[in-house]
Amino acid sequence: MDPDSEVVFDFPPYLCQYKSGRIVRPGGAPTAPAGTDPATGVVSRDVRSGDASARVYLPPGAAGKVPVVVYFHGGGFVVGSPARPGTHAYLNDLVARTGAIGVSVYYRLAPEHKLPAAYDDGWAAVRWAVTLGDGADPWLLDHADLSRVFISGCSAGANIAHNMAVRASAPGALPDGVTLRGLALVHPYFSGKHAVGGEVEFGPEIREFMDRTWRFVVSETSGLDDPRVDPFVDDAARAATAAIPCERVLVCVAESDVLLKERGLWYYRELKASGYSGEVELFESKGVGHAFHFDALDSEEGVKLQERLAAFVKK
Repeated sequence: MDPDSEVVFDFPPYLCQYKSGRIVRPGGAPTAPAGTDPATGVVSRDVRSGDASARVYLPPGAAGKVPVVVYFHGGGFVVGSPARPGTHAYLNDLVARTGAIGVSVYYRLAPEHKLPAAYDDGWAAVRWAVTLGDGADPWLLDHADLSRVFISGCSAGANIAHNMAVRASAPGALPDGVTLRGLALVHPYFSGKHAVGGEVEFGPEIREFMDRTWRFVVSETSGLDDPRVDPFVDDAARAATAAIPCERVLVCVAESDVLLKERGLWYYRELKASGYSGEVELFESKGVGHAFHFDALDSEEGVKLQERLAAFVKK
């Protein structure tokens, strides 16, 4: 068979890799330009500084100091970007509702750049944001309240957000005066070798799929017992998760998210039982599936989710 047409890895709906090494992302890479959003008045621009790259959002009429939300898009670690139209619209809406500065992170994608590339890029962007753009970004200098920093993400982006919070717990990781006020995980991508909750109803092919796709996006891993995807796999991972320096954590799940709802509920339960000293909150969207809000931001459940996230940031 022609190596350019023989599939060696299929990761639906995101990607196919062929024996020749050719990679096809069926959805392509549509983009929306930065600028002024006519619906919300939010202004955005793309920034690259050293290893950090982000699309930064300023709420309309920004005056004085406002919170900062560092956001990571989803896409299985293999697709997506802040410029993707759905992600861009989501950030415009979230920034308008919260009145916060948004920092939507560009990160390298697997398999061309396997993990930990996305984690490293994510951490560079977090550091850029909490140092006011290395002391040079005018929007951050004028408006960022570094005592109100939030990290958030959806799906694989929520996994990145969690791992950024773990990194932030290291001594000296964050500059003096920076407070990580909250971590908001929307439909988070976690897994593990052993079924939790309703996962006991899954056939063995589901666990095999999760293991295979995780190994596809990571350069070196022991599999689904890797603490980056199973943050409660052992005592060391549990302690690292319990030590995240956030005052509050919000976990959002979707009622009809077949693959990942149970892991979101599990993360919520395990974090509460881990010794974590902050508040843990849970929000469930009814009758909808994984990452539904990118196609239904103005729906009843989409608005409820955005309002819950906005309340979390404003609290």
